[in-house]
Amino acid sequence: MECERLQRLVKSWYGQVQEESMAPARMVSFMEKHLAECAFCLADPLVRQDIEKITAIILPPSKIRKPSDEDDDSLAVELDEEAGISTDDDLSQDDETGLAEEDSDIETEVLDELEDDD
Repeated sequence: MECERLQRLVKSWYGQVQEESMAPARMVSFMEKHLAECAFCLADPLVRQDIEKITAIILPPSKIRKPSDEDDDSLAVELDEEAGISTDDDLSQDDETGLAEEDSDIETEVLDELEDDD
C-alpha cells in the first residue's frame, strides 16, 4: 500500500474496530470508498490485495463478501422465496368485511352475556 493517507485511515479505523466503536463491515466499506476515489490507490496494482488481506483479518468468515455471481444467485433465490409470501393486501374486500362482521357478532354475544349476568 503506497497511499500514506489510506495507511493512516486504516490504522485509525482499525483502532476504532478494536475499541468496538466501529463495525468491521463499515471499515471495509470506508476502505473501498477510499480506493474508488483516491488517485494513488487507483494507480497502485497491489492495493486491492492488501485490502483483501485486511478484510480477511477484521471480518468474520461469515461476513466476507463472495464473488458477485454467487451474490446474484442468492438474491434471485431470496426474491423467489419472497414471491410466495402473501400479505393482508392480497385479501379480497369480502374477506375483510366478513371478519369485521364476525368480530361484531362476537362482541354482541359477549355484551349480551354480561347483561344477563347482572
